[in-house]
Amino acid sequence: MLKFIIKRIGGAIPTLLILITVTFFLIRVAPGGPFDSEKDLPPEIQQKLEAKYHLDEPLHQQYFRYLGNIIQGDFGPSFQYKDFTVTELIAQGFPISLTIGGLALVFAFFVGISIGTVAAVKQNSWVDYLLMSSAMTGVSIPNFVAAPLLILLFAINFDVFPAGGWGDGKFEYLVLPVFALSLRYIAYIARLMRGSMIEVLASDYIRTAKAKGLSMTQIILKHALKPSLMPIISYLGPAAAGITTGSVVIEKIFGVPGLGRYFVLGALNRDYTLVMGVVIFIGVMVVLFNLIVDILYAWLDPKLRVQSQ
Repeated sequence: MLKFIIKRIGGAIPTLLILITVTFFLIRVAPGGPFDSEKDLPPEIQQKLEAKYHLDEPLHQQYFRYLGNIIQGDFGPSFQYKDFTVTELIAQGFPISLTIGGLALVFAFFVGISIGTVAAVKQNSWVDYLLMSSAMTGVSIPNFVAAPLLILLFAINFDVFPAGGWGDGKFEYLVLPVFALSLRYIAYIARLMRGSMIEVLASDYIRTAKAKGLSMTQIILKHALKPSLMPIISYLGPAAAGITTGSVVIEKIFGVPGLGRYFVLGALNRDYTLVMGVVIFIGVMVVLFNLIVDILYAWLDPKLRVQSQ
């Protein structure tokens, strides 16, 4: 297993280097700069600002300087948030995004698996059609439609939960953004689980278990659930990285001060270091979650460990 993990980490390093390189040059090719505004700065001030942040150096020199800082764990200062470094901004926004995203992912995992399992057991019945139709609706409705509808229904009409804000992470402030963020993931997981469970239930060893007189609950929990989770585990890697590093739409609609907000503001303001820091951080999260998924996948299917060695 250790060789398996080292091999995965070794393959992630070139991926991160490519991500850093492409992002670094693309953001500088885009029109505008971090100190552009409606009113032009005097040339001498512009030159001093560029010299302070080493923007007057050749592009390749800026790249290698930034790469050296990244290796030391330094994302640099933010160009727009003068009193904060990029690391401090990420440290402020990520715990909030992680809380909402983590809860949404756990909720989507268990609800999606439950729905998919019931639909598979009741295959081609009205229960199956109802659940899968609901799942398709969840996939089709975007977040920017579902979130305002939830606010209208539960915050305005019934006044059950707050319409927005963070509220220091209190339960009532988490319910609507977590539910809105999890809807699409519930739908995807339910559809994946249904297809996988139907395939597993048609296996010979499941027929043997039925012949032995085991109940459907025992068959599912003891024999069918674990192999049925394989495609779900594969999906959870990128899903977990995306959902826990901030949903721009959800955070904007509910006024949540998470990581997604900093990414959007950094892109709009041409805050090079902030955008780079958030992109690299998200890239590391994607690699980390995919590594966890690979380990779980190898644990569920030992043949993969043997093949990778």
